[in-house]
Amino acid sequence: MKILVALVLVLVVAAAGIALAIGFGGPGEVPSMPSINDPFARVDYSDLPALSRYSARDGAHLAYRAYGPEVGARGSVVLVHGSSASGVSMHVLAKGLAAAGYRAFALDLRGHGDSGPRGTIAYVGQLEDDLEDFLDAVRPPRPIVLAGFSSGGGFALRFAGDPRHQRFDGYLLLSPLLGRDAPTFRPEAGGWAKVGVPRLVAISLLNRFGIRACNGLPVVRFALDEYGRKHLTPAYSYSLATDFMPWRDWRANIRAVRQPMRLMAGQEDEVFHAERFEEAFRAAGHPVPVTLVSGVGHVSLTLDPAAVQAAVGLVGELAR
Repeated sequence: MKILVALVLVLVVAAAGIALAIGFGGPGEVPSMPSINDPFARVDYSDLPALSRYSARDGAHLAYRAYGPEVGARGSVVLVHGSSASGVSMHVLAKGLAAAGYRAFALDLRGHGDSGPRGTIAYVGQLEDDLEDFLDAVRPPRPIVLAGFSSGGGFALRFAGDPRHQRFDGYLLLSPLLGRDAPTFRPEAGGWAKVGVPRLVAISLLNRFGIRACNGLPVVRFALDEYGRKHLTPAYSYSLATDFMPWRDWRANIRAVRQPMRLMAGQEDEVFHAERFEEAFRAAGHPVPVTLVSGVGHVSLTLDPAAVQAAVGLVGELAR
């Protein structure tokens, strides 16, 4: 009887702890990070392509923009933006790829941009399903490269380990998020993201028992300026934050890669330790070629002319 009472008390205390963590352990406010926000204000969007849409399996109409030749393309590149952003942030890189003869597609992943509602998805794995639905609906010309930036690079790595990885002929990771315990990760992503660790841990525990009722609650907030808070995605739910990065065991995710892969980062990256990418992949058991671009930071990896040309060259190595 005493054992039963003790067990009940332990369960009550644990439940109370989880409830407190979920209720009060969410992400706090985070100051704006100018090195992430400011560079986009200098981009010319006057030639931004019109928005297109495709139907996902749940009937949602998700957004993307298409660049480059519709006929006679050298291949195609599907571009995945970084955290809080949308496909618009990939405009400069998409134009560079189009100028090189590739058909480029800049997606608004579900939960971002015009693929709302912003900040959440229905279940972990929905982003992968959406990407497969995009390929089935639009049918980009092969060879096809999946190129993802920052969190989008982490998602590209996630898909590269998925059973559907052969839907792409190659993968380009642009300064990818590997994991918060990876050697490449700076504390709070260099000031870009604040995670509500107590809430994240508590919801993760509930998910282990099949309880997903709290998966729509925010667990990470981004260092957006006033404009970004109004027009971008300021926070992610547990479901979106979990799906928009590699597997929890990012090393196993790397080992699961079968298709050709390249990685590129700026030497001055202020969000991740760029000089540690090569060793991280080697230590995980699957080394990949890493290109570091001199004088380039995190966001400028998709904006700087030298970085864009380097990315175009790596796509050429993959799209064969």
